[in-house]
Amino acid sequence: MSNDLSNLRKFVAPEVIFGSGARKSVANYAKTFGARKVLLVSDPGVEAAGWVDDVSQTLGEAGIDHVTFTQVSPNPRSHEVMAGVDYYREQGCNVIVAVGGGSPMDCAKGIGIVSANGKHILDYEGIDQIRSPIPPLIFIPTTAGTSADVSQFAIINDQSERVKISIVSKAVVPDVALVDPDTTLTMDPFLRACTGLDALVHAIEAFVSTASGPMTDMFALDAIRLINGNLEQQVANPNDERLREQIMLGSMKAGLAFSNAILGAVHAMSHSLGGFLDLPHGLCNSILLEHVINYNYSAATDRFRIIADTMGLDTRGLNSTEVKARLLARVVELKQNIGLYQKLAEIGVRTADIPTLSAKAVKDPCLLTNPRKSNRRDVEVVYEEAL
Repeated sequence: MSNDLSNLRKFVAPEVIFGSGARKSVANYAKTFGARKVLLVSDPGVEAAGWVDDVSQTLGEAGIDHVTFTQVSPNPRSHEVMAGVDYYREQGCNVIVAVGGGSPMDCAKGIGIVSANGKHILDYEGIDQIRSPIPPLIFIPTTAGTSADVSQFAIINDQSERVKISIVSKAVVPDVALVDPDTTLTMDPFLRACTGLDALVHAIEAFVSTASGPMTDMFALDAIRLINGNLEQQVANPNDERLREQIMLGSMKAGLAFSNAILGAVHAMSHSLGGFLDLPHGLCNSILLEHVINYNYSAATDRFRIIADTMGLDTRGLNSTEVKARLLARVVELKQNIGLYQKLAEIGVRTADIPTLSAKAVKDPCLLTNPRKSNRRDVEVVYEEAL
């Protein structure tokens, strides 16, 4: 895998405001974008946690007209995006604010895409399929893991095919990300673990991606360091402000890395799995991670050794097989320490499902940048090992 500095690299990122209270900047940015009326996109869980009212109050105090759309499922459905588009148009909105985890943010991206380009959201699956600029996007993440607030990905659930589709375009990179660690205080332990592990997978896959480069590497490695060094303590101590900030920072850096280096087989397989059984994305990634590392290791041995070193493992004097064993053991240990120990069979996957899951995974664009080229049978074997 080449990382020759002479290779051209594109790096896209939103404007980012990071730190406690960052969300309070939402009204200033809405005004900057000439907001006539804001569509505030969220979901029932985030609304119940109080963050929708918090942001709505900030907009209201600034005299910014806004309406709220919260009909978003944990894995956003294509019909929810289209309902959001109808509401956006009916209300005469021209700016979108998303408050929540990956689901509201991806739904908001979908609403922006269709409102500006027409057609159905599923018509934009793939890379660079968006032709017209979308409305201004201001995102306030309330989880530390999905990084939809800084990425050029939108993941939408196609229920008719029981699969998640990936939309990849710089057009869906938010204009502004207001990354506020305060918002993660209301996450429950399971969500905290799943989103933190998702961020770790983002960083690992970005670092071994065939599209990685010097600009993405620095973000990926620092994200691995931050998440590996703080996630276990943060799950156990959710009220610790410093730990929440460190994981939020790690998640943001992992997002900047994978948005530009893309991902790999963990996400390709996870998208298929999550769409098929409507499962939490971070949980799917967690179950698959060590099995995909084991599969990919021979194709990126030097890079995985760097990952092991970054995770604080002593690899001096070890051969590649020993480094792999130590890295896999650390990944499993971290997962178990945050309560993620499930296997595929425990979450409803049957042996008979694997051919269907594999057929969908090999079509996912994330597989294009996986360090080891994979066919359908390769993917089936990894699923089988994770069963």
